[in-house]
Amino acid sequence: TKPKSGRSKFNAQRIEKDGMKFDSVKEYKRYIELTALMQRGEISELKCQVKFVLAPKVKLEGEKRAKPELRYYADFTYLSNGKLIVEDVKSVVTRKLASYRNKKHLMKTVHDIDIKEV
Repeated sequence: TKPKSGRSKFNAQRIEKDGMKFDSVKEYKRYIELTALMQRGEISELKCQVKFVLAPKVKLEGEKRAKPELRYYADFTYLSNGKLIVEDVKSVVTRKLASYRNKKHLMKTVHDIDIKEV
């Protein structure tokens, strides 16, 4: 079913602040926390909605069109003590979804990156 305007399919309230879009209030609050950490010098290079390619696009035999690349968009990435941290704001429900679990598995397999869930 299509989500109502301003809400995600999981009924989270979407927010737009300072020209940036967030999928939930929880994600926006985490962004505020991370920007404070960056201002204090505890983290650096904070980025939002960072794309990771999990598998390239592929043309399957018998298909008219190529299948698009498999992508994962991290809510946030940043450096902490020189280490790349990939962070996703997830509810208990979305953490259990097969689509998310598969992407989390591929992030570890393809990029050797563990996703930090908050």
